[in-house]
This record gives sequence, C-alpha cells and structure tokens, in this order.
Amino acid sequence: MKNTRLVYSTDPKDNVICPHCKELKSECKCRPEDSADQKFTVIFRLEKNGRGGKTVTVLDGLPRNEDYLKTLAKELKAKCGVGGSHSIGEKFGLVEIQGDKRDAIKKILQVKGIPFKGM
Repeated sequence: MKNTRLVYSTDPKDNVICPHCKELKSECKCRPEDSADQKFTVIFRLEKNGRGGKTVTVLDGLPRNEDYLKTLAKELKAKCGVGGSHSIGEKFGLVEIQGDKRDAIKKILQVKGIPFKGM
C-alpha cells in the first residue's frame, strides 16, 4: 500500500472515478463483483414486513454480479408475470419477486440447474 495520496494530476488514467463510491480508482474500497460461474445456493424466504402487508419472495445467496442479477431478475419477472427488483448486498446478491411465487421460481431454477434451499 502506498503512503502517498494523489492531490492533483492532469493524466486521464489517474482521474478515473469509481461509479459506486465516487472515489478515485486508486483509492476505491469497493468490493469487486463476483463471477457468475462460481458455485452458490439460492436461499428462498417470504417477507411481509415493511411492505404494507404485501408478500414478496426473496432469493438470497446469489453472486454479487450486476449483469447476472439483472438478467435473472428480468427472466423471473417475465416468466412469473409480476414485478420485482434486484440489489447487491455486502456479501450476496438479492432478487425480490412480488407475491408468493416459490413454486414457479423453483421450477425455473431446476431447469437452469441452480441449486436452492428454503421453503
């Protein structure tokens, strides 16, 4: 680790800013994304807290890869015919699908060969 801190530079490669933390790349402390090829197990759970009584199916334990989460969430939303979202947490990626769609999502994950556990 360097003991110097860049104060000013006109070199364009030194002025690259991280899109997540808005720091210079040389000083960025963001955790890099995981590869989608790694082994993982999806964990199912249902949540109702903080959502006005609406039920949401949460898939946790996914790799921290923005592109993978985006495509998986899009596919699940389209095949289930509902809305949802995706996000990256500290350790894992997360996909939320509106409603209790556990059975439909489990069938989709079995076809894709993704292991799962939970309800």
